[in-house]
Amino acid sequence: MGGGPGSDDVSVKNGKGGSRVRRGKNGVSSVESINFGPLATWVGFNLRMAQESAFQAFSRQSQEIGESPGRFATLTLIARNPGISQTELSQAAGRDKSSLTPVIEDLVQRGLVERKRLNHDRRAYCLNVTRDGKKTLTTMMRCARRHERNLDKIIGLRNRDRFIEILKKLAAGFN
Repeated sequence: MGGGPGSDDVSVKNGKGGSRVRRGKNGVSSVESINFGPLATWVGFNLRMAQESAFQAFSRQSQEIGESPGRFATLTLIARNPGISQTELSQAAGRDKSSLTPVIEDLVQRGLVERKRLNHDRRAYCLNVTRDGKKTLTTMMRCARRHERNLDKIIGLRNRDRFIEILKKLAAGFN
């Protein structure tokens, strides 16, 4: 960041992402504003910042129960679509199959998901949530609902449907 001689710049996420702490050699700290330039009004940048903030908040709640938030969507999609293939799951989750494979491996090893080869295509697998997976998903769902209530407080219930509509339009527009 380059704060000049005698200072160390340390980035600080304050929820707004718009400040940094600068510490001089004397140990005195001062908070300065970050100039985002055009990023401040760019949809893509602000979308990414909002997603990161929401993900971190859900991550903190998920860690309280010993789970990773990345597992929640995967377990939910498998539970809601019994027998789904890994290819279908990667498309539904919007993830590359290669990045989804380790997640599935983890869920299988932990006994939360069972994977069976498809009879008609021995290269493909179908996925199902196990009894332990359903228990884990129930616990994670409580965290997710609490997280959604927190998001609703920020977005506002009146804005929720429109906000989701816009997010879906963005996602569909690039596929």
